[in-house]
Amino acid sequence: MRTHVNSVGLLVRSDPALSFSYPSHIDRASLDALPQQPGIYVFRDADGVAVYVGKSVNIRHRVLSHLRTPEEMQMLARTARVDFERTGGEIGALLREAQLIKQWQPVFNQKLRRTREMCGYLVPDDGVTLQLVFGRERDFAATDNLFGLFGSRQAAQEALRDLVQLHGLCPALLGLEKISRGRACFAHQIGRCRGACAGHETHDLHRLRLLEALIAWQVARWPYDGAIGIVEESDGLRQVHLVDRWCYLGVKPKGRRRKLARGEFDIDVYQILRRPLLAGDLVIERYMPL
Repeated sequence: MRTHVNSVGLLVRSDPALSFSYPSHIDRASLDALPQQPGIYVFRDADGVAVYVGKSVNIRHRVLSHLRTPEEMQMLARTARVDFERTGGEIGALLREAQLIKQWQPVFNQKLRRTREMCGYLVPDDGVTLQLVFGRERDFAATDNLFGLFGSRQAAQEALRDLVQLHGLCPALLGLEKISRGRACFAHQIGRCRGACAGHETHDLHRLRLLEALIAWQVARWPYDGAIGIVEESDGLRQVHLVDRWCYLGVKPKGRRRKLARGEFDIDVYQILRRPLLAGDLVIERYMPL
């Protein structure tokens, strides 16, 4: 809080919120309409183009915090109005935010953009190495022994190098280093590999250590035989968010059921839902097999 001396010489503290003034170029009516419930909000420029999409359990509180943040002045300078869309809860807000960012690609959203080269590592049943596979080639929602989700080949390789170094694995066996037959990898020469490349560690033991290291990266299969509805309710708004194969399909329409398109694995939806869905923390209703 700021301090100042008042007219009678007393030192007082002033609350910045009391002296806050709304940016004059942003439509005041759009700000006054913001609710204190969960949902998403959209900063739009003078042409109506979305420049930023966010989410919050309290839309009004979160938007006003943006308006008070000096580091976001460039975004605020581009903003002419702020729209909102309520959701039944936090999960719905997270799903809708990810969906709209992919759809609109707002200039000030750096995360949750469309992933063009989603990939992960496959562990062959009888092999010692890893195989880098891509989402465009196989269905990640129904793939066993899949580990790690990455936005590019480079990101996947960098993550694997870190894992190899952390657990003393062999970079040569995992395709990160080329060596001549019978020679040890460079990591073994400097004491960072236990020598599976040179026969000092069995391939079976190396594979076991690799699988243990990969546990935190394991990708869960879609646990249902079709679409499900995730039920949320907040202040009189009840929504059922339809999800299939780790893909968000939107809010269930009221009234008659409609046929749903088959979902395709979405890395952001997976990261949002995996923990609460598998832990049984969400209210679920079955929709229809696809």
